[in-house]
Amino acid sequence: MTAAAKRACPDPSLAELSEAAVPLTGPEGPWDRLLHAIGDSRFVLLGEATHGTQEFYRARAELTKRLILERGFAAVAVEADWPDAWRVDRYVRGIGADTRALDALSGFQRFPLWMWRNTEVYALVEWLAAHNRELAPAARVAFHGLDLYSMHRSMAAVLAYLDRTDPEAARRARYRYGCFDHYGEDPQTYGYAARFALTPPCEEAVISQLRDLLAADAEPAALPSELFDAQQNAQVVRNAERYYRTMFAGRVSSWNVRDRHMMQTLERIVAHLERDGARAKVVVWAHNSHLGDARYTAMSDEGELNLGQLVRQRYGQESFLVGFTTSTGTVTAATAWDAPPLRQTIRPPLPGSYERLFHDTGMPRFLVELQRDPPLESLAAPRLERAIGVIYAPATERQSHYFEAQLARQFDAVVHFDETHALVPLDAGGSWAHDDLQETYPTGL
Repeated sequence: MTAAAKRACPDPSLAELSEAAVPLTGPEGPWDRLLHAIGDSRFVLLGEATHGTQEFYRARAELTKRLILERGFAAVAVEADWPDAWRVDRYVRGIGADTRALDALSGFQRFPLWMWRNTEVYALVEWLAAHNRELAPAARVAFHGLDLYSMHRSMAAVLAYLDRTDPEAARRARYRYGCFDHYGEDPQTYGYAARFALTPPCEEAVISQLRDLLAADAEPAALPSELFDAQQNAQVVRNAERYYRTMFAGRVSSWNVRDRHMMQTLERIVAHLERDGARAKVVVWAHNSHLGDARYTAMSDEGELNLGQLVRQRYGQESFLVGFTTSTGTVTAATAWDAPPLRQTIRPPLPGSYERLFHDTGMPRFLVELQRDPPLESLAAPRLERAIGVIYAPATERQSHYFEAQLARQFDAVVHFDETHALVPLDAGGSWAHDDLQETYPTGL
């Protein structure tokens, strides 16, 4: 930053940030500086401030490719359900029935479809498949899901595996999982009934089933692929049962169950990858709220933890957490759960937020490395930070989408794109093309 620019910038926070920010331009490519900062980290967690921004997905894809090509990363683990991602994994490793990325991604049928059925993920999946075709089977890059919403599909996967391998065990599993038959396909119905003691919980049944499958092989690192999948699906069922049972006890309890499950799944993936003794490296894709260390956000005040915190606590300097932010543009999001996606306009960031501070630098896109001692004063003090998930509610933006955080400690680096564009769903229809704020902003009426 020039001396003249500093004199024209009376806000010391803005001046400090402008001095530290590295523009994402130049002949060497935009990600060289970030890759240098990542170094030899084994776990690189790539966040996103929204679940529907094209630039975030594209940047994460480019970084993921370079981590695979230049740093030997062995797997991509994403905020998605295990069975859906497993189908993609089989495609990219050349062992499934699907012959096209479009077919492999068709397993994603649960709201929100656009999170993984979009043009950016499609391109990455095709790239992974092509990359893996040049490698020996044992060296091929894997693609796995970390989430737990697939309770019924995971039960079906366990039963299908046992039907092929042990019909008597399949009979026992059907009896145990039959505990859920009274509640239909909506696991929240089960959670409500179990929470308020309207019916006995299925906890013991799913624990027994998981215990039986785990007993098939006590060493995850030596597991054949199909058994590993069955065991993980049984683990999903066990943790999903707990998640839905705690859902009605409050957000904190169910959130912590979910992120602990993500951590447990990540560690099982690593153990499976290291079955041949190699040191596995994994890149993780999820929302900033899952990957930015919760200890330095308002989440911690409420008793919440998250995957980023757990990875840091377990792996320390072997982990590297990257946040992504935006100020303005459009985003793909719904207005309610299970509603169709819309291409919505993002409102300007609130005063006092990190996004407003970043916007005020006047830089279109930049990187800030945060591993500093002392940390950047402008990013160490608590400020508002925006988070847009699968639902965007601009009419209640302050309450719905902002929380306090200390960005300099929450992440190891942050990448800011000042103006961004809506992610393009593979299933985009007329509703997605509608920009519902153009005529009504700022009143929202």
